[in-house]
Amino acid sequence: MTQIREPERRTRVLRGRPYSLDEFAAKYGLRNEQAESLFTRFGPSSIELDLLMAAKRRAPVQPDRIAE
Repeated sequence: MTQIREPERRTRVLRGRPYSLDEFAAKYGLRNEQAESLFTRFGPSSIELDLLMAAKRRAPVQPDRIAE
């Protein structure tokens, strides 16, 4: 009998501090649907999401809120 293998889920190492969904949407002026789609596909990593938005040529609308 042939065994069916489930695809392995690869987990990403979190680089940088994590964004909350609301913080990410506000920083780049995204609608909730857009932000949620990117957030679920690329994870909460601030470095990964900032690089993605830079590649899309989307400048931040609001500055980072690091100390809050």
